[in-house]
Amino acid sequence: QVQLVESGGGLVQAGGSLRLSCAASGRTFSNYAMGWFRQAPGKERELVATINWSGGATYYEDSVKGRFTISRDNAKNTVYLQMNSLKPEETAVYYCAGDRVIVHGTNPTYWGQGTQVTVSS
Repeated sequence: QVQLVESGGGLVQAGGSLRLSCAASGRTFSNYAMGWFRQAPGKERELVATINWSGGATYYEDSVKGRFTISRDNAKNTVYLQMNSLKPEETAVYYCAGDRVIVHGTNPTYWGQGTQVTVSS
């Protein structure tokens, strides 16, 4: 049983940075893989990054490699997405999600409400 709440979105200029946070409640948080997804207007939901339960393994979508960093602090029940060098095409609603495993094509069990990220040109 996990509840997720995202924060940290907002308006940023192209080339700027934001750090998204996802606060989790529930004693099973540390057993879950976590991921960040995004959905831009008129486009399908896209997996951005994932991190396993221990934080020792991560995955990034190709377009964000080298610019985004996913991390977690299990003691604080929080997962983060540091986003650098943001591009206008990355304007989207960003969601965090959790499940026992998160892989391509899956629909995680637990989702946050989303946080809007708008990158101006």
